[in-house]
Amino acid sequence: MSDPIRILPCPTCRKPVKWSSANKYRPFCSERCRLIDFGGWAAESYRIEGDSTFDNAPTDDLGED
Repeated sequence: MSDPIRILPCPTCRKPVKWSSANKYRPFCSERCRLIDFGGWAAESYRIEGDSTFDNAPTDDLGED
């Protein structure tokens, strides 16, 4: 008995995407959408809320011996 195929929206363009190991761009529908998302992270358009561990840390304490 096989698992049912799940269809989810692409996080970038919202196009329906089959959620399977055969989709090498999962969860995205294409390499284009994957790269658009990656570009958003690289440009710091996306942020995870919370305090940064390193913003207030002295540079002496960053582990260099």
